[in-house]
Amino acid sequence: MKSANKKLLYKLVLTAIMSAIAAVLMLPMLEIPVPIIVPPFIKFDFSDFPALFAGLTAGPLWGVLVCLIKNLIHIPMGSTGGIGEIANFAIGAVYVLTASLIHLKMKKRSGMIVGGVAGSVAMAAFAFPVNYFIVYPAYIRLYFGGSVDGVVAQYQKIIPWIENLPMALLISNTPFNILKGFVLTLIAILAYLPLSPLLQKLENKFS
Repeated sequence: MKSANKKLLYKLVLTAIMSAIAAVLMLPMLEIPVPIIVPPFIKFDFSDFPALFAGLTAGPLWGVLVCLIKNLIHIPMGSTGGIGEIANFAIGAVYVLTASLIHLKMKKRSGMIVGGVAGSVAMAAFAFPVNYFIVYPAYIRLYFGGSVDGVVAQYQKIIPWIENLPMALLISNTPFNILKGFVLTLIAILAYLPLSPLLQKLENKFS
């Protein structure tokens, strides 16, 4: 087998492994509510960590592919007809793509840090229009009887002076997404060195 084909096979295997892990981490039972920042219907999940890890080790597009596969697996278990999964893919892909592209140019740990910070900010910025125009209209129809006031009321339980949905997304969701990105980046940085020998062994099997 040619070297290029072996390298491709290694990346395919790594992507399959990371996609499987990401799909498991996306299960509702593994999601964590963060009621201090956002309402309880928004939960923290770690499923973008395997995607970020694939992006850092195999390349940006492979990380995005993990984002896609985990959401395709999750669609039958979701309750939004795929809308939530489309949004999750788009927002996660922006984070992973930004972080791994910067790491591609800055190979050292500093590149992971800079990429993770930039990816977190990009994710939070992109999530605002996605949530406002796609996700929340669907959730409002499905769970709040078509009334945006019901959603805003959930945010007002945490931050009483929130007046409308854009304010809620800006003041509550945006910091939440930035924090989520920072946490995922920290996990990736801490896990990268311990997992490097295992990745090397896996890569050696295809060399």
